[in-house]
Amino acid sequence: MSHNTPLPLLVELLTEELPPKALARLGDAFAQGIERGLKERGLLPPEALATPFATPRRLAVSFDAVLGKAPDTAIRAKVLPVSVALDKDGNPAPPLAKKLAAMGFADLPLDALERASDGKAEAFFYTYTAPGLALAEALQAALDETLGKLPIPKVMNYQRPDGKSVQFVRPVHALVALHGSHVVPVQALGLAAGNTTLGHRFLSHGPISLDTAQNYAGLLAEQGKVIASYAERKETIRRELLAKAGGDHVVMPEGLLDEVCALVEWPVVYECHFEAAFLEVPQECLILTMQTNQKYFAVTDRPLEQGGRLRNRFLIVSNVATATPQQIVEGNERVVRPRLADARFFFAQDQKKTLAQRVPQLAQVVYHNKLGTQLERTRRLEKLAGAIAAELGADPSRCERAAHLCKADLLTDMVGEFPELQGTMGTYYARHDGEPEDVALACSEHYQPRFAGDNLPASLTGTVVALADKLETLVGIWGIGLHPTGEKDPFALRRH
Repeated sequence: MSHNTPLPLLVELLTEELPPKALARLGDAFAQGIERGLKERGLLPPEALATPFATPRRLAVSFDAVLGKAPDTAIRAKVLPVSVALDKDGNPAPPLAKKLAAMGFADLPLDALERASDGKAEAFFYTYTAPGLALAEALQAALDETLGKLPIPKVMNYQRPDGKSVQFVRPVHALVALHGSHVVPVQALGLAAGNTTLGHRFLSHGPISLDTAQNYAGLLAEQGKVIASYAERKETIRRELLAKAGGDHVVMPEGLLDEVCALVEWPVVYECHFEAAFLEVPQECLILTMQTNQKYFAVTDRPLEQGGRLRNRFLIVSNVATATPQQIVEGNERVVRPRLADARFFFAQDQKKTLAQRVPQLAQVVYHNKLGTQLERTRRLEKLAGAIAAELGADPSRCERAAHLCKADLLTDMVGEFPELQGTMGTYYARHDGEPEDVALACSEHYQPRFAGDNLPASLTGTVVALADKLETLVGIWGIGLHPTGEKDPFALRRH
């Protein structure tokens, strides 16, 4: 085997629990930074593959082939223009000696230089061979650059046991750098590299000694009960959720999957239940409560977009595998009950006052300091809706009524707790108040489409109010000089 045969390389930072919402971004940035640093310094062969790892307690990357030393490089460097390098008699001038000394070639004779055109004038060039960097030097530089550019949401200051002050996203306890089976002597955040890491906080016991770089993921899974790959762990969670749901459908938005994936190292799915009486509350409220407050996965009889109805069971992703999960299940059921009770309380309280009774209170809600209150905006919407209805053949009185009520749910307790439900709760409350169905639907439909590819309003009344809402926003915001620029569009006018 050649002394410079490519070998696998592993770099790992073992940390305290990292911020869940930043983990995927941190993991990608760490892996890409090390890869870029090694590639720029000639240590990565073109066919080398990088594998990123990120768990709540580690950032890591491995490469299947990394050189121990970069190849030597032939460099043709421009020294100086001839007019500067030589005096009037054609002898070397002081600037030439100074330049050569700065390049590390102080005693270089003039005849060693190549005289050629640089495209504008004649200049002296020198061709030499630059020795390639050793892996330790290249990795140290790549590591320093990467750690300095990580997208850390908030830097934490902490002290190492030796009293040294360190700044990072969370305290770091170990650094691993293995090239094949050899430790690469690099340092970071007050730590020297070694070959020892830790597994799962509860399911593994003691340090794990890594014999070679390529055994990292396998050893962590077998001895440490850690699925180190973020992507693999996320797909494991998805697969186990679907299996546990059986014939039902799991409500699992990608954002929730990502957040849960960033909270566990050895995911295990358990099934929990809540009282069926809570199903009297609009299911959007219950689903959002479970997702936002507890990171639970709701279960429906079929997909929501097909009219699926919520089941009184939910799935949790635990970081603890046990043959007797009863305490875990009961604990989570006990925790979710008050959240669902709050949602039921908000729903009951909100229904004690009609949407129409809430409209005057919109005078206390500022829409924009140059455009007045939400009540003033509502009056503008009513006039616009009436005019648009006449053009589209809709009932002007229904459209004006829908425009009158469409913002009133902003004052409800439920929307105050979950702003994402604005419009949705308006529809529920309008139905409860006995409003016509198209008026009730317009309370939610007037926000559509919210994004490219979103559903359009299904009712004509909803379409009219949606047009009025978007036109009022465009004309109003543009009219006060807050039009979009190439860098920002805070009021989403382009989307409108």
